Amino acid sequence: MENQLTSASQANPIRFISSSAGDDRDYNYATKYNGSITLTLSSNYAQITTSVNNVDTHDMFSNGRRIQQCYKLLTDCNVPVYRARRRKNFLEKIVFFRRWINYHIHLGQSEITLTTNATSTDNSIAFSVIKDISVRSKFKIIHWNSQFCITIVTNDHIYFFKINTRDLRDQLFYSMKWKLNKFKFERNLRSTDNSEILLKEIKNLIDFTTAIPIEDVEVHHFPLEIVCEILQKQEFNSIPFVYENAIEALAPLLEKNYPSPEACDFFTRYCRDSPRSPIVMDMFALSVQKILKHNTNFRTCLRMRTLVQEYLFSLNSQNDGLQAVDNFIKRMHSPTMVCPFLRVHSNLISVCLAEIYSFFKERKRFHFENEDSCREYDTKNESQLICYTHILQTISTFYDWRHQLGLILQPIPFPDEALKHGRFIEIYKNVVKNLVEDPRCEVHQTVLGKREGKDGWFETFCFNGNACCNDDGEMFSQMLNKLISCCCRKKSFLLSINKLLPSLMLLALRGRQSSLDTLCAMLDLDAVENHDNKLKLISTLKLTSHGSNMYANTCARQRVLKQIQQKGGPRELTLEPNSIDSDLAGLLSRGPLGNLECLNLAFTHVTSACAKHIINLPALKDLNVRSTRFGDAGLELISEHLNQLEILNLSETPVTDKGLTFLANMKMLRKLNLNSTNVSDLAILTLQLLSNMGSGKSRFTQTWRLFSVKEKRNIIIYVIELMLYKFGLEAFNGSIVTLAINHYDEGALRSGISSNAFERAGLISGLNQAF
Repeated sequence: MENQLTSASQANPIRFISSSAGDDRDYNYATKYNGSITLTLSSNYAQITTSVNNVDTHDMFSNGRRIQQCYKLLTDCNVPVYRARRRKNFLEKIVFFRRWINYHIHLGQSEITLTTNATSTDNSIAFSVIKDISVRSKFKIIHWNSQFCITIVTNDHIYFFKINTRDLRDQLFYSMKWKLNKFKFERNLRSTDNSEILLKEIKNLIDFTTAIPIEDVEVHHFPLEIVCEILQKQEFNSIPFVYENAIEALAPLLEKNYPSPEACDFFTRYCRDSPRSPIVMDMFALSVQKILKHNTNFRTCLRMRTLVQEYLFSLNSQNDGLQAVDNFIKRMHSPTMVCPFLRVHSNLISVCLAEIYSFFKERKRFHFENEDSCREYDTKNESQLICYTHILQTISTFYDWRHQLGLILQPIPFPDEALKHGRFIEIYKNVVKNLVEDPRCEVHQTVLGKREGKDGWFETFCFNGNACCNDDGEMFSQMLNKLISCCCRKKSFLLSINKLLPSLMLLALRGRQSSLDTLCAMLDLDAVENHDNKLKLISTLKLTSHGSNMYANTCARQRVLKQIQQKGGPRELTLEPNSIDSDLAGLLSRGPLGNLECLNLAFTHVTSACAKHIINLPALKDLNVRSTRFGDAGLELISEHLNQLEILNLSETPVTDKGLTFLANMKMLRKLNLNSTNVSDLAILTLQLLSNMGSGKSRFTQTWRLFSVKEKRNIIIYVIELMLYKFGLEAFNGSIVTLAINHYDEGALRSGISSNAFERAGLISGLNQAF
């Protein structure tokens, strides 16, 4: 065929356009010319023959490479049509061109329907009677003006479709050819029972689909759907080579398109029946990678998720087992530090969580008579659990995926049965370990509960906690050590873990350093809820030599602190410019400073680290940190301890919206300077609203009514987002949102806030009351 096209191009200077650059298949297209095109099927491939009249050459080359114009599938259009009986001589062929009728053409599944309003009857052309479809260009015997025409030949009639433009003619022509050959292929595939004929027809279908210049979902999905449906017929179940050859033939379509739902079912079944087949490794990998990279919602395409699950489990069935799974995850991430595909990790996590939940759901249905029957069931089926839990472990090793993984796992998405399953916890401990060892605070804090009153992995892995973790408190101590030594040595956190005090004291008796440090921190920051617990804590520290030494050091620090906080000393204190944190620490170590009300640190080099010294000044009312490096971490610390602070100057400091939310706890604050900071106007409006909540509901209402509708809506959404990211969660416990909604009086405010945001923030009860 290639020789025929080459000779035709030499006789007539037509630019032939291949289906893709560098494609060496045995078919080519010649479009954009004033000739005729005939697309016919041969026994082995889709063949295009050309007959040229008056050639009008169009350059369709780009940088010396052939390009092909593609069209959208056309199913409906209005064109003039003439129908005539087939004539035997030339004179009869001229006479019949008398009158054209405007028809509405619809390309159906089995016929072409011609409809007109002028007549009550419709004409149709069944695909089964069509002998040929071809095009004519500048057919002046039809009309003296230049027109483009498509002809359809049947046994008894010839249909002429007159088109005004070449592009529309080509689009309609290729659409007709697609519908015609789709009908013929489907009929042939459904009617054959011979495996060799079936494979031959499948290859012809794939060749035709990749050759025709139509870009449409129907064109991409039809071959996958019909082939997968036919192959699942009972008569082909026992013929493995049919499956393998058919899947190999589908490879060109799988490279460029998502698998259809029917294809997903077929591929899933094949993975389940033949997990060690080389076809699974070679052919399905592209489809699975495409799904993981581009899928946005598995809820609407559960078959894709099932295919990914079965493919991953097939990898686990290979000789190298979990190593093959690890290699696939690493290829999906790419060797770079940051994965270029944003949806890969979320899709992988979704697949794993769904499969782990499904495992325990199925396991719960069985009634085990004794531990031996339970152990026997797990031995047979836990390879599935091990595979997907191991994938979570592999995901946690990537730096850029770890934070998102921690946020998804923070609310503990597993059933209670999973927490008591020894094998699951044994592997999952490595996930938590990777999260805890991450140096970023926002990552290792994900082991804490999502919100107050909701246990997280920290409480779950607590000594004698819910998790089946027989490690003598090793995992819990590791988490506690990271949190206390990094970002959680603060009063609010220590008060929240008072419920874990018995476990902390038991681990302290066993010599766990992290527990000893935590108990001493509770004494330092006065974070023990009642006096009895404080006495028990002190007794625990005295029972070990190391604990006694630490308690003695704590008592020494308390004595020094009391001397500093004794009444006396200056009321105002100014630190010299260019001073650093150590200079401030030395200055504040000389007591007494119980009368100090104004501390000026402006234009110094102090950082947020100096806050641990400033909080020792209980009478402080005025703090000036202008033009320093005092940031969000420092604000969080002083907001817990300096309840008498009235004036705060934060101008020209690196504070952000996150740090500003902590100031909502400071009920006495009446003057705040935020000039030349990165704080947004929305955060300032929110703080202004929150600062009046302590004065009563009536004052809150007055302040709320001063804001515009847009400001009200933005404030509520902003507070919800702060809660989602746990910025000032203790301050924003839902009261602000509930009060704001109860006082809205514009419909625009309600419409601007999505119910999903409230549901995610845990405020659905307040939403129901207000709406």
